[in-house]
Amino acid sequence: MQPAPPAFSRKTLAALLIAAAWTLPARAVVSFEEVKRDFRSSDTAVLDRNGELLQRVRTDPTVRRGQWTALADVSPALRTAMVLSEDKRFYEHSGIDWRAVSAAAWGNLWNTRTRGASTITMQLSGLLDEDLRRSSGGRSFTQKIGQTVAAAQLERTWRKDQILEAYLNTVPFRGEIVGIDALSRTLFGKAPSGLDAREASVAAALVRAPNAKPAVVAQRACEVLRTMEPQQKTDCEALDMFTSAAVQRRAFEPNEGIAPHAARRVLREIRDANAAAAPAAASAAPAPKGKEKETGVRTTLRAPLQRFALDTLQRHLRELRERHVEDGALVVLDNATGEVLAWVGSSGPLSQAAEVDGVTALRQPGSTLKPLLYAQAIAEKRITAASLIEDSSAQISTASGLYIPQNYDRRFKGPVSARTALAASLNVPAVRTLVMVSPEAFARELRAAGLPLRESGDYYGYSLALGSAEVSLLSLTNAYRMLANGGRYGTTTLAPRPAEKSKTAPPPSQPPLIDPRAAFIVGDILSDPNARTRTFGLDSILSTRFWTAVKTGTSKDMRDNWAVGWSQRYTVGVWVGNASGESMWDVSGTSGAAPVWAEVMRFLHAREPSRAPSPPPGLVQMQVSFGPGADGNPLEASRSEWFLQGTEQPLFALDTGMTTDASAPARITAPADGTIIALDPDIPPQRQRVRFDSEGRGVQWRIDGKPLARGNTVQWFPWPGRHLIELVDAGGKVVDQRRLEVRGAGVVAKNNGSGARR
Repeated sequence: MQPAPPAFSRKTLAALLIAAAWTLPARAVVSFEEVKRDFRSSDTAVLDRNGELLQRVRTDPTVRRGQWTALADVSPALRTAMVLSEDKRFYEHSGIDWRAVSAAAWGNLWNTRTRGASTITMQLSGLLDEDLRRSSGGRSFTQKIGQTVAAAQLERTWRKDQILEAYLNTVPFRGEIVGIDALSRTLFGKAPSGLDAREASVAAALVRAPNAKPAVVAQRACEVLRTMEPQQKTDCEALDMFTSAAVQRRAFEPNEGIAPHAARRVLREIRDANAAAAPAAASAAPAPKGKEKETGVRTTLRAPLQRFALDTLQRHLRELRERHVEDGALVVLDNATGEVLAWVGSSGPLSQAAEVDGVTALRQPGSTLKPLLYAQAIAEKRITAASLIEDSSAQISTASGLYIPQNYDRRFKGPVSARTALAASLNVPAVRTLVMVSPEAFARELRAAGLPLRESGDYYGYSLALGSAEVSLLSLTNAYRMLANGGRYGTTTLAPRPAEKSKTAPPPSQPPLIDPRAAFIVGDILSDPNARTRTFGLDSILSTRFWTAVKTGTSKDMRDNWAVGWSQRYTVGVWVGNASGESMWDVSGTSGAAPVWAEVMRFLHAREPSRAPSPPPGLVQMQVSFGPGADGNPLEASRSEWFLQGTEQPLFALDTGMTTDASAPARITAPADGTIIALDPDIPPQRQRVRFDSEGRGVQWRIDGKPLARGNTVQWFPWPGRHLIELVDAGGKVVDQRRLEVRGAGVVAKNNGSGARR
């Protein structure tokens, strides 16, 4: 039997410890306010422009800390469990529990097991001071003495509630988890204020044995729970099962919120700015009145708009699920400042590639490049909004062969005005316009507008008019914002400008990238519901009750669908498709992105008007009329039209170049002799046509000796092989002929001149 330690020995031991403590150098005592101020969560809170939380992003991979939790926001059960488990006389001692110290010392001397002498205050001092921190081999005698001195100093300058609050926020629990907020949300999926006695006992047990096996933690938790509730029967078996499940749970997601892509983008911008020793691009958000202080990175986003945009996109994509559509993206820009007001990078849980940011991903924009093309052509005075452009079969020679563009509906409208061609999104007139501008000149204009073209204009060729180059939704939407701002280009921003900069005078305006008059005319065209009726009808989703200008686009094989447009104050861009690049099924400009665009625009202008812009100086508005077409009726109805000063004219009519002399010989005007036609394998065979034109009266056509059709203009369905085209007069005499070759497998001829895919 071991002899009991004499009573005077404990007093002697305390005196020796005090004497040893006074021999150590004095340490500066950190204040409670400093500890709280220097606390850093492992997550960064990304806030909207008003300080509302948008997203939490894990930015410290080495540790898992939540937000600092005030003691009043910690459940009473947890506070009780911690004190009973770690320091029963916490509210009685002054930092050192001398009864526990002497008991531990004599226990070590006689090799008996005791609870230990480390108080909550002493543990906190070890957490706050790097020199006193416990190593894998335990603390040295000098560290223990220093810890004792530090605890006494803390007790003299801190209140008990401050000590317990700091301890709960800095104590390690399990693995990477530090602090009660991270523990509560990770293991129990709730805030610290909601922990019950059972959960509190597990939390307290983890402090004593952070990395112990679940069974050991459960055993310790059962002891704590019995101490907390001595009058109740404790079911330790049930607690063991609960503990095993809790310590394996990870309910606290690394990132959560409604703006994950925007959050990562703004944090990356800040890191880049800091690395370049530039001023911080974002500031800490002030505490909203009436709310607990939430600090983090402030953005330009609007939380209500972000939520509405995300919900609208996800709801619409659920409706399109049967059409093989799962991804989408959306961005809203403030026209005046370039601030990003909403940034939805993906459809989230609906997508198999939710991490891909559709706002910055490069995709083919389809017809959404046409407004920029027409603006350039109008600014260069190559066309006017009333100029007639032929919408017919075009066979454009290129270095790699003939380029034969087709319209979306595979039909031709004949001669149309530029206003109709752009608003109705006709492809062939756009290609003819690019022939006038040239692909390289258009590519230079697109790059100047911030669109990241990877290749030269000559590389894309005339298909650039139809969106063959890849661009991002953000850059495309910002290019439309340039049109909204009268052709003046500006950059976008996700981070608000510092207050001191916002008070200074803005820098001198840069000269417009596009003639403001041309930008106005393009906006007027895209806001004209009558001009788009040939393709979209009178009752189109694109029509709004307030002023807007909008354009849709669909890339090749329906891989991407877009709707981009602006109002008086905002520019909105929407993309839907599949991040994998797979084609959608039967999704058009008005059924894909346009409904989302329209809903977001209505939300933005629910209580805010949008008026048409005022025309800039140098524009002339006059009444125009159009000459007759082949049927003798006017090509288009008379209307009031805008012109760059000096380009206006009252009448637009066809210059057919056809003779009125009945005695003049008939001849073939198109195609040219020796033409080579390449069939497009991505266009259904029944949709591909070649146009034949001729002069003269009473003519008929023959193909390879077989009758084809009568009239000066016919549409022929091509099939592979070499063919002889003949023009025959009323007497059956061949008056002209052309030879051409059709290349491309997959089509066979039938008796009626049609074909079918093999």
